[in-house]
Amino acid sequence: MGAVAAVWRFLVGPPLRVRQLAKQQITPIEGLPALSLDALTSVAYGPEAIIAVLAAAGLAALHLVLPVSIAIVVLLAVLVFSYRQVIEAYPGGGGTYAVCRANFPPQVGVLAAAALVVDYTLTVAVSIAAGVGSLTSAFPGLTPATVPICLGILALVTGLNLRGLGDTARAFLLPTMAFIVGLLIVIAIGLIHPLALHTPRQGQPLTSTEGLEAVGLLLVLKAFSAGCSALTGVEAIANGVPLFKEPRVARAKRTETLLGVILGVMLLGLAVLANRWHIGPRSGETVLSQVIAISVGRNWAYYVMAVTITVVLMLAANTSFGGLPVLTSRLAGDNYLPHLFALRDERQVFAVGIWTLAGLAGVLLVAVRGQTLRLIPLYAIGVFTAFTLAQSGLVKHWWKTRPAGWRHRAVINGVGAVTTGVATVVFLVTKFTVGAWVVVLAVPAIITLFARTHAYYARCGQALGLDAIPARPHAGSTMVVVPVTGVSRLTRHAVEDALSISPRVVAVHVVLEDTSGDTGRDRELDRQWAEWNPGVPLKILHTEYASVARPIVAFIDELHEQHDERIIVLIPVALPHRLRYRFLHNHLEIALTAALQTRPDVIVARVPMPLRIP
Repeated sequence: MGAVAAVWRFLVGPPLRVRQLAKQQITPIEGLPALSLDALTSVAYGPEAIIAVLAAAGLAALHLVLPVSIAIVVLLAVLVFSYRQVIEAYPGGGGTYAVCRANFPPQVGVLAAAALVVDYTLTVAVSIAAGVGSLTSAFPGLTPATVPICLGILALVTGLNLRGLGDTARAFLLPTMAFIVGLLIVIAIGLIHPLALHTPRQGQPLTSTEGLEAVGLLLVLKAFSAGCSALTGVEAIANGVPLFKEPRVARAKRTETLLGVILGVMLLGLAVLANRWHIGPRSGETVLSQVIAISVGRNWAYYVMAVTITVVLMLAANTSFGGLPVLTSRLAGDNYLPHLFALRDERQVFAVGIWTLAGLAGVLLVAVRGQTLRLIPLYAIGVFTAFTLAQSGLVKHWWKTRPAGWRHRAVINGVGAVTTGVATVVFLVTKFTVGAWVVVLAVPAIITLFARTHAYYARCGQALGLDAIPARPHAGSTMVVVPVTGVSRLTRHAVEDALSISPRVVAVHVVLEDTSGDTGRDRELDRQWAEWNPGVPLKILHTEYASVARPIVAFIDELHEQHDERIIVLIPVALPHRLRYRFLHNHLEIALTAALQTRPDVIVARVPMPLRIP
């Protein structure tokens, strides 16, 4: 194993057998850091989004933060209920895509998948950018390095996921538990006995006594839609059911319930405290930071929570790495993506999906220079489109299957579909001119990619006759052509392999004619070949051109004219044990492969021989 391969093996771990796959499968508790961090950490910006919208109507409108939050928690309960049903009805993973694929025309499933691809990519970028933004706020000197830090964190999360989701979940479990327990303690202290209620607050208030916008239905809808960003990530568990240990369905449903309970308690607790303390937007300080500061004071506990929040925001990108590769594997199985996406690597992970997600998120982070505010207008539209489609699909599912209690389930899902549909429309209308138009363009582009890939595979299947029984194969004669540069151990190695394929073997050697007409090199090679006597004829090809490949291709064409048989070109290749020596060899292979790679009537193969040079 080379040095590069050894380092890579150290980073991602040794290969796993199929029976070892259980080591990378997760439990309900491990499912929180693996598939739920995006939703859990949304409390850092969901309540703030509500308050920012309401602040446009002045201080008097801030009392609406609690009823709006209650409505969002009710919607959260509906979504958790819905996705528990998705997990049970479609345990193969794929979530919304699986629901739409089973209940709607294929185009609807493709729309859901495209929306989720956009959402998952944005989740990675937003999570990392938000975490780095929190870090650079605490340490302003790091601001010029925002993009490199973002890419470094992306590389870390990508590497951990290439090791396997189980390793990633266990690595992220401690900061996740610290975040959940710490924030619940903060909320409990704030509700019972805040420690710093009258401490002066930092920054300047950004809310005026006279609002710029009247309190009305549209404002409430805008606040509700903005706060719904706290619900992104709820669907990831249903997408990743195959990642759980057996019994997968029961464990995945348990994780979905845990997520709903914890997130609901956090959102309601923060809303009650924000309403009680009349918290509004302030310059240089987030709503969550204000709540923590009033609850426990600006002491060591405040800074521990600040660091923990920064860390988990960065790690929340892991939700997408748990969900998207499973989704793309399903799409590849349905011929909407290259089949490479459906293959597991040696660590039993869908590595192509992981690399693709990392690449897309990296491009996005560089494009927006790691600025969260430039990403937020794009966020949540994709996932709320998926929410709406999933719940609409469940309504049809209950209508078709009609199990016990199907009517009340259909009503709950129908109300949820209408609610998330309204939120999606409000998102599009209010955010279109500030960046949401990018999503409106990206989703059709991805759908077009899916459609063209699917159409190609359909044409390819017809050309290959995948649905028909082919004619019986018949054996034919084979001629093996072995290009040689002289008599050597490498030549012997190639001729032996050629004779193992067919008794009809011919060696060819190309000689460049010069003006002197000297044929000494021909005679010397003929003499060596006759002395060696390998039982294979040698054909010397003369050419006036500099190309070595041209006369060999012409000789192959002559063989085709003379005999109706299969031709294999077997190229001897020397493989020095040190990588840096390899570019010094095998120039004939490069030239011949380039000349013959488009020839369907010729099979080109390599005969490698290890070469240890002292």
